[in-house]
Amino acid sequence: MDPNQPGEAVTEAGWAEIRADGRVRTELLDAAYVEPRLRQLFPWAGMGELHFSRCTGFRWTWDIPYIQPAVGGGYWVSGPSRKETVGPAATSEQAIAMVVERLPPGCGPAFVGSPEELSSHEATARNQATGEG
Repeated sequence: MDPNQPGEAVTEAGWAEIRADGRVRTELLDAAYVEPRLRQLFPWAGMGELHFSRCTGFRWTWDIPYIQPAVGGGYWVSGPSRKETVGPAATSEQAIAMVVERLPPGCGPAFVGSPEELSSHEATARNQATGEG
């Protein structure tokens, strides 16, 4: 992915890439993509899990719950950290709703760059808003 592309194009390329790799259930990707608050975030997959990042650059952010397939069907929503669980969801739509209701305030659209660059950008914006920088 080209970091010089506008954020929406980079995020859209991420959605195309995650669809093509086949590690996440199609029904889950479809449900996530039609939810505007998630579609504006950068998707990534790990171990069949669907994760959402507030930035487009690798190591991505870990401040949004993620969805994993449950044994026997359905889903399990966890996170944002691996030590936190939200609970089971019978359908992809229920899992998506559980993530959306736990989005951080002001979440999205995805920032083009790394988590460190996002953090610096947010600190600068906070300082400008408060007149400190």
